Amino acid sequence: QCVPRDQDVSIKFALGQAAKESASANVLKQWQKKLPKPSEAKSSAKAWWGGEAVEDERKLVIEFDPGEAKDDADFFSLPYEPFELSPESKVSVTAEGRVRVEKTVMKFEGDWPGEVAGLLVLHLKDRDKTSAVEVKLPIAADANSPAPTAGTTTEPAATGGSTAETPQQSFGLMLFYAFLGGIILNIMPCVLPVISLKILGFVKQSQESPARVRLLGLLYGAGVLVSFLILAGIVIGVKSAGGLAGWGMQMSNPQFVVLLTILVTLVALNLFGLFEVTLGSVGVAAGSVASKEGAGGAFFNGVLATILATPCTAPFLAPALGFAFSQSSGVIVLMFIAVAVGLALPYVVLSWNPKLLRFLPKPGPWMEKFKIAMGFPMLGTAMWLFMLTYEYYGDRILWFGIFLTLLAMALWVFGEFFQRGTRRKGLALAMAGLMTLGGVVFGLEGQLQWRNPIDPNSKSAGVVQDFPGGIKWHTWSPEAVAAAQKNGQPVLVDFTAKWCVTCIANKKTSIDIESVRAVMADKNIKAFRADYTRRPDHITRELTKWNRAGVPLVLVYSPDTTVQTQMLPEVLTPGIVLDALGKASG
Repeated sequence: QCVPRDQDVSIKFALGQAAKESASANVLKQWQKKLPKPSEAKSSAKAWWGGEAVEDERKLVIEFDPGEAKDDADFFSLPYEPFELSPESKVSVTAEGRVRVEKTVMKFEGDWPGEVAGLLVLHLKDRDKTSAVEVKLPIAADANSPAPTAGTTTEPAATGGSTAETPQQSFGLMLFYAFLGGIILNIMPCVLPVISLKILGFVKQSQESPARVRLLGLLYGAGVLVSFLILAGIVIGVKSAGGLAGWGMQMSNPQFVVLLTILVTLVALNLFGLFEVTLGSVGVAAGSVASKEGAGGAFFNGVLATILATPCTAPFLAPALGFAFSQSSGVIVLMFIAVAVGLALPYVVLSWNPKLLRFLPKPGPWMEKFKIAMGFPMLGTAMWLFMLTYEYYGDRILWFGIFLTLLAMALWVFGEFFQRGTRRKGLALAMAGLMTLGGVVFGLEGQLQWRNPIDPNSKSAGVVQDFPGGIKWHTWSPEAVAAAQKNGQPVLVDFTAKWCVTCIANKKTSIDIESVRAVMADKNIKAFRADYTRRPDHITRELTKWNRAGVPLVLVYSPDTTVQTQMLPEVLTPGIVLDALGKASG
């Protein structure tokens, strides 16, 4: 059994003038001989799965020639994050004199491993003879499968059907796709709340000088562009650090989602008129900035549009981002700039062409009511973000709701009795501050513990339904899909995330609906869900195989592995899904 331990050691060396061996040279050489040696190219060691998985555990068998050690041998695995091998081993000797070591693999996330590396240790009991060999063993499906050559590396088998190959794509075409996808983002559900703010801003600007309107349009575009450049820098930084980057990856950060929920709630409360804050104020100024169309408000709306746009993907945008994320830093920056230009262009064009704004009514008292009405889409966005926090904090989000309630009450006290009040304004300010502080200390820090989200590895795998009678979703893995195909079942795989609005819309309108459920039940189609909410690396790698930088991605497999796998478009209709299921079912 290995007992992990860290210890710092040091020694002082006296440097001599002559190059000669020290008195300890022989001792060092003796210990060097005990270091594990790389396995020979033609090593006969092999590994295979000893049976099917039982929940998250699976038996692994490793067989090798022990030489004179006989059964005094064992295998010690290198450490892995997605899985680990049990420290206990069941050692036996075959009739041919080979040692067979049985261990249990416990999987925490991702797929079952395709290979395992570690040490074959001989003569454990006789320390004078103890030796070890380094091996990297591909894992075969069973004992009868051809034995892979030890020391070589193989990729896990494909899921079935055709594998996704990244075609040679034109940089110019992908740049155009990014620009076009940015334009289409303006009509995606994520950006609709910001569109309402821009409509209000255009109405306010309709009576101003053309020069000022143009300036505000450019500042909005600058806010979008700067935000996308920051996102590009984050993506480049993650890739440079050896991580796996994805579109909308900031929404996989629980703390970011909490802070964004608070920010959007502030914007909604400001639109409802609970408080008014000048740009020079500290603390909750963001809420006021969003509803004003000064220079700061225009720039902030551009930033807010970018933040809310990233959970969505649009037609043409997905292949462009899939191309960009596999390219150099310069290409990533150019692609993000193209998306930013597309997202900002409609508003910049409108601000530079006042004639296009003539259809808007003249400013008047109705604008105050319109501003309040525009608070409801923003409040809906806050509710959606609040729902996302359940993935990260579970039932603890009750305390997040209590915090938001205290925050709203504190802002009402601040606006009603401090800003618009005439007496005891100091008391009102103190009460608002105490309620906010109490909400942060007791709600956010104490009960929600927003800095400590749920460990995604603690969730047990299984079958889930989003509602009674809905599709039964199994946890996705390539092995599970291959097993379903081997069993003669067509397969539907939904790569999705709780923060992906397009994914949710697809599921509600085109996937988890009565007609699709009836076909799936009639044709014995098995459904798998690949949850990208926390951006697990194994799903990022699978998306990359299909030339996608993010979700949604819906795949439909035929039980015949020679048939081309169907990759459905980003925006689905019931007809598209039913047609794909019909083709897969034959």
